[in-house]
Amino acid sequence: MTTLLLSLLLALAQSAVPGVRPLPAPLSVARWWDPPPTPYAAGHRGVDLSAPVGAEIRAVAAGRVHHAGPVAGRGVLSLALPNGLRTTYEPVRPLVTEGEQVRAGQVVAVLTEGSHCPAPCLHWGLLAGETYLNPLPLLPRPTPRLLPAEHPAESSPAGV
Repeated sequence: MTTLLLSLLLALAQSAVPGVRPLPAPLSVARWWDPPPTPYAAGHRGVDLSAPVGAEIRAVAAGRVHHAGPVAGRGVLSLALPNGLRTTYEPVRPLVTEGEQVRAGQVVAVLTEGSHCPAPCLHWGLLAGETYLNPLPLLPRPTPRLLPAEHPAESSPAGV
């Protein structure tokens, strides 16, 4: 049953309209999502993205500000998305207030010091209710690019 529920939640996250990067490209992952085996076990419930203090943080999708303020001594921003998911950003100085509507790509916070990374980073999370999911499926998909096909006469040996 747990596997079915997690599969459903992952499908919900992937069906969300891919949005905007929370930081400018290229993104550099300092630490990957590493879900715990049980809700109370150790794990990494988000993705750490390397960025300098002062970097502008953008909303990855349109939504409403669920929380903007300190949690355990760090600035946290949480956005409720229309599909029922929530995305979180920390440590940040929020530039928006609780209840405010935001659009995808809007600058919503500034990265501050106090991360759990050795160097400054944004801890970016995704929740469905109280269950943490991998936020990376929210990123925009790369645009496929086709390469020109070789001319048949150039790729075949003469006379074959």
